[in-house]
Amino acid sequence: MAPQLRFPWHAPPVGRFSRVRAAVAAPRMATAAVRIPQQAIHLPIKGLAKGPQIFIHEGARQALERRLELAFGGPVQLGVTDNRRRMVTQTKSRGRLRVRLHMMFLGAEERVKNALVAYVVHDDRDASQVVGEFIDQNLHSIRASRKAPGQLRSAGQVHDLDAISHEVNVRYFAGTVSDVLITWGRKTRPNDGSKRTSIKLGSYSATERLVRIHPVLDQRWVPRYFVEYIVYHELLHHLVPEARVAGRVLLHPPEFQRRERAFQKLSRALAWEQKHIDRLLRAK
Repeated sequence: MAPQLRFPWHAPPVGRFSRVRAAVAAPRMATAAVRIPQQAIHLPIKGLAKGPQIFIHEGARQALERRLELAFGGPVQLGVTDNRRRMVTQTKSRGRLRVRLHMMFLGAEERVKNALVAYVVHDDRDASQVVGEFIDQNLHSIRASRKAPGQLRSAGQVHDLDAISHEVNVRYFAGTVSDVLITWGRKTRPNDGSKRTSIKLGSYSATERLVRIHPVLDQRWVPRYFVEYIVYHELLHHLVPEARVAGRVLLHPPEFQRRERAFQKLSRALAWEQKHIDRLLRAK
């Protein structure tokens, strides 16, 4: 029988299976951007398993397909899915290798892609361990477990979140962030009418795969590059989940902070925020 990597990764003992399932289904909200003063081409994949249509970066798919062909020494047909249980499947027939992968692998680092190729082509045991650990660390990339409530609104009076999210995705993530929704949130003020002392400019819900951006940013005096930074920050929460270190949950673990520094206008965005935070707090 052809190797198949399913969710969960290995057949676990009874207690571990329930914990792995809970890690996917339990609500998790990245509180992300709480601000306090002084503080490619996307192609739909058709003919695969039934379900929501997904969009992938075709260049990334083709590059991985070529790597598999070089290792296999023959033709390879690579399909990308958003399957919730089978992460990697492969069959060999008449000198041709057919592979189906979860879309999370298109954005994996080189070490993981090398292991993936070794596992698929040579059934390498050590490589399968690397691939398995990658899947365990990226369960948040599996399809949303809960439908986003209410009507989503991405087109603002000034800023279009869909357009911004697409540009950020292509520029920084090679278009590999798929099936993440984005919307303007609701306007909120303190219930007792007091002055606002902090503001959450963005948040990410893993169960809904939904980014919410505070509508206070949909104003002409808020530059587009700052909205891009907030969107980039929230998409990172989709790619780099929270980590538990010494019993503490880190919403922004070292890997998150490292990748956040890749935003080209980070210094400019942070400087703008520091200068205008009081105005954001006063805005209605």
